[in-house]
Amino acid sequence: MKVYLVGGAVRDKLLGLQPREFDWVVVGSTPAEMLALGYEQVGKDFPVFLHPQTHDEYALARTERKTGPGYTGFEVHAAADVTLEQDLKRRDLTINAIAEDKDGNLFDPFHGRDDLDAGLLRHVSPAFSEDPVRILRIARFAARFAKWGFHVAHGTNKLMRDMVAAGEVDALVPERVWAETEKALGEDHAERFFQVLRGCGALARVFPEIDALFGVPQPEKHHPEIDTGVHVMMVLQQACLLSDDKQVRFAALMHDLGKGTTPADILPGHHGHEKRGIDLLEALCERIKVPNEYRDLAIITSHYHTHCHHVDELKPATVLRVLEGTDAFRRPQRFEQFLLACTADARGRSGHEDDEYPQAHSLRQSLQACNAIDNQELLQRGYEGKQFAEALRQERINRIRDVQKKFTAANTDNPPGDGGE
Repeated sequence: MKVYLVGGAVRDKLLGLQPREFDWVVVGSTPAEMLALGYEQVGKDFPVFLHPQTHDEYALARTERKTGPGYTGFEVHAAADVTLEQDLKRRDLTINAIAEDKDGNLFDPFHGRDDLDAGLLRHVSPAFSEDPVRILRIARFAARFAKWGFHVAHGTNKLMRDMVAAGEVDALVPERVWAETEKALGEDHAERFFQVLRGCGALARVFPEIDALFGVPQPEKHHPEIDTGVHVMMVLQQACLLSDDKQVRFAALMHDLGKGTTPADILPGHHGHEKRGIDLLEALCERIKVPNEYRDLAIITSHYHTHCHHVDELKPATVLRVLEGTDAFRRPQRFEQFLLACTADARGRSGHEDDEYPQAHSLRQSLQACNAIDNQELLQRGYEGKQFAEALRQERINRIRDVQKKFTAANTDNPPGDGGE
């Protein structure tokens, strides 16, 4: 019985990173022996055990044989005669197919260390094509390691394209799509996840609403990058720079879905794209089982982001409707998330990446001014019921008007940048 550290832990150590988790492979053992040593078996489809003290996962070396479509159609063989190289060969990428023994010696039969040095995401063997989840995983690794210049090897991208053409991606279940997407949204360059999926054709199958944005023009005056898909990737990148909040990043990604359905006769304008996008957004969230808190922030961002960009042009009563529509009075923390997504949208344009965004400050000031109203004072004036509600509404409008006057005066000589349509 020999034990090796494998997978991401070895890879991350070689990259100088703190490993996120530790996985071990056991060669030359049996389930009976593992149980006798005090390990707890947790794997149903193949023997995986938890260490009695550390609770790290220890899996018996195994091989896999494809028996059906998708990522569940596999026959697993785990036995004492399976070698370490055979176990590593079934893994997805060469950089994840390196093992380390207890003395720190590396076993690297597929040259994963060379690919780490070269910044290559390369498949280990043609068996990569048997599991469509690997397309999502390689896109996620591209997002994680983008800051070091990692890219997908040409041969691997060709294999991914063949998998898409063969319909393998269509076998992905919604929960797995969302699980990988949510992890990707937590990476520094989340936009790379979607760019890699588009590069192999998977984006059109998994996220057709996002894929439809590429090639759709926008007014060059507000969007020098012109292409809506390019803009949305830039917005997501800006969201990653602004916040590590995955909900904010998801809202930034989803904010312009409606532009993919803009009638051709009104292009490059996109009148009404905000509301059109909500139907697409709700369908996408339902399809891949997006959690409600992600969906709800994305919906208000889609609906109200252009209001935020043009807050200085809105009537005070309209600003109040924005505050009410975004539920800012009851959910101020989510309102701040909304403002971050709008800031990312304004900066996600060629040449505007470092722009100030005073519109967010104006809306924030309007909310603070409204919250400063003394309800008891209104009650003491004798207002109650509908009269109280109307008096409170009018007082809020007055406070918002005062904020707008100060905003206009402060920005007369330096008008805020237009977030675009």
